Amino acid sequence: MTAPSSLLLEYLPILIFLGIAVAVAGLAVGGSIFVAPQKPDPKKNAAFECGFDAFEDSRGRFDVRFYLVAILFIIFDLEVAYLFPWAISFSGIGLYGFWSMMVFLGILTIGFVYEWKKGALEWE
Repeated sequence: MTAPSSLLLEYLPILIFLGIAVAVAGLAVGGSIFVAPQKPDPKKNAAFECGFDAFEDSRGRFDVRFYLVAILFIIFDLEVAYLFPWAISFSGIGLYGFWSMMVFLGILTIGFVYEWKKGALEWE
């Protein structure tokens, strides 16, 4: 049976790595405070991705199309997440794997065409 101190010595490289990582992150954040100007202008505080001002009342009304675009992005982003492992293991999955993916892509294509025909992708 080994001594507990020798078991703790096995974790020493991990602690050294964590110490270096914290030091580098601290230097990067601290360096950006000294190097970069810290004066935000109106363009930096302007509405960027969401389409409405960030410093208004949070109970205000806004367009539901923002949610629709976000949901559509998640759907098609997940499609790509399934395509990469499928493409990597393509040679080993055989015809069953190929046709399973074709059914999956077909269902997604039908949904995409339906959204397109309903005008969900149009922005006015």
